[in-house]
Amino acid sequence: MREILGRRRKLQLRRGGRQALLGAALHCATEWQWPVLPGVGLRTGGKQAGGKPSGGRHGRAERGTRPCSCPDPDCVVPGAHPFDPGLFAATTDARMVRWWWTNRPTAPLLLATGGRAPCALSLPAVAGARALAALDHFGVRVGPVVATPTRWSLLVAPYSLAELGELLHSRDWVPSSLRFHGEGGYVVLPPSQIGAGKVRWERSPGTGAAAPWLPQVETIVDALVTASTSAPDGGSRLAY
Repeated sequence: MREILGRRRKLQLRRGGRQALLGAALHCATEWQWPVLPGVGLRTGGKQAGGKPSGGRHGRAERGTRPCSCPDPDCVVPGAHPFDPGLFAATTDARMVRWWWTNRPTAPLLLATGGRAPCALSLPAVAGARALAALDHFGVRVGPVVATPTRWSLLVAPYSLAELGELLHSRDWVPSSLRFHGEGGYVVLPPSQIGAGKVRWERSPGTGAAAPWLPQVETIVDALVTASTSAPDGGSRLAY
């Protein structure tokens, strides 16, 4: 009897998680007018097509990660990127959003950044916590903050590449562990599940119909640069 009840609870949790993803996607798209699309997601069962164990080039999955559904066996952001549809398919249309997550109920929720949508700055999780503490200490208001076990992303008001270039040109050095998500980029939003683990809100955007307030990038970039300087540099291997 206990075993049956346990199975029922697991099924209820799975259904609840799927409904939460659809609800979050619809809220972002229709209430906040944020263009969204489903991420590629994680491969179920931990096996590739043909029954072979998934993972790196030697057939071993990295410890602490789950295999990506994309064809790349060495994917460095498992589950946390667009594939089919591509990034340019991002939309605010409720019918399309509902169709996507009805057919792929566990797909991660991606926000296409730039244009009229929020942009973001992301940095290693340890550096993100330091930066947030410093901003709070100096009374600098921040907007929504997305957290994964490995990286934090701070959402900011839209900026252009020209504005970003001018902002960074005045700095002697910007660590590559600090990354900028503008036009043509994306950020994974809660309550997604990706290879690195669960995606959550470190600073909640609220649940109201009005789009969340977003800071200008220039008001927070210095704190993020300083915090990233002392954090391990991830180089070109992205991680979420």
